[in-house]
Amino acid sequence: MDAPSAPAGLDARLRVTRPGFDLDLALAARPGEVVALLGPNGAGKSTALRALAGLLPLDGGRLTLDGTVLADPAARVHVPPEHRPVGVVFQDYLLFPHLSALDNVAFGLRCRGRAKAAARAEAAEWLDRLGLAEHAAARPGRLSGGQAQRVALGRALAVRPRLLLLDEPLAALDARTRLDVRAQLRRHLAEFEAVAVLVTHDPLDAMVLADRLVVIEQGREVQSGTPEQVSRHPRTDYIARLVGLNLYRGEAAGREVELPGGVRLATAEELTGPAFAAFPPAAVTLHRSRPDSSARNCWELTVTGLDLHGDLVRAELAGPLDLAADLTPTAVHDLDLATGSRVWATVKAAQTRAYPA
Repeated sequence: MDAPSAPAGLDARLRVTRPGFDLDLALAARPGEVVALLGPNGAGKSTALRALAGLLPLDGGRLTLDGTVLADPAARVHVPPEHRPVGVVFQDYLLFPHLSALDNVAFGLRCRGRAKAAARAEAAEWLDRLGLAEHAAARPGRLSGGQAQRVALGRALAVRPRLLLLDEPLAALDARTRLDVRAQLRRHLAEFEAVAVLVTHDPLDAMVLADRLVVIEQGREVQSGTPEQVSRHPRTDYIARLVGLNLYRGEAAGREVELPGGVRLATAEELTGPAFAAFPPAAVTLHRSRPDSSARNCWELTVTGLDLHGDLVRAELAGPLDLAADLTPTAVHDLDLATGSRVWATVKAAQTRAYPA
């Protein structure tokens, strides 16, 4: 009987200990899957990426890729970065300034023993695929940010890695270029047949590019799931802010969630036991006097801040519960809002979601 084939994809338990910080993260992905690591600054995203690349040794755990062990401290195994089937796109691209776009893409192929002519021919194919054929002779200093990003992607993909790591790949781009390159990157990742791990702090990049999100805080996973699952049911304040929701935790009884301190939130769902309740800032309506409204959720609050949020104004409010409300500039003017203003806030129960904690 033939031995079973090694499992394809990524299977990792990453344990890295540093003064004042400890990463302990399980991460698995199948070929063709794009996983985004999300988290606040200092959560451990870059540490995890560096450990996957082999730039940072593991202190514990184990890392296998397509059944091959790349790191296992207990067995004294650490495959160096240059011998791993891994491609990396760094935030600042790290292109070689003295090489043309063509030779930057060919560099990894040459390092793997490909003859110069063959490496340059394959690199030219990648530049054509990335829409950069006419920039083959240009050095990085003459490329735009979006062009440089695509050259870096081509360099990473040309070696046909089994694991592609992208470290904030769009962070250095301006808003317009970011929109265009994000769409192009999404297309290339959809065609990528191995595992891709994306590190980003931008929820839109994660939602557009990833099949699955893994949210980490203080070196630990706090939530994972599809973009829709995470955005609909956030489980920490960080995720709620990321996806733009007011989030509370309390005890559900029927169509009501009681929060610490006694505030009760009427909700659309009927639950019993520990629960989260959430509603978007756009669901909040503000009034200068107590409204005669059908909304079951109504509180008197104090405005603690007003900030532009896209085309809207985000009002931060404090009182029996803290919340954010999104208003048009016209509404802010009509209500004569300022820091310290006392207002009444209402939210309809139909716009308040509840789900088990």
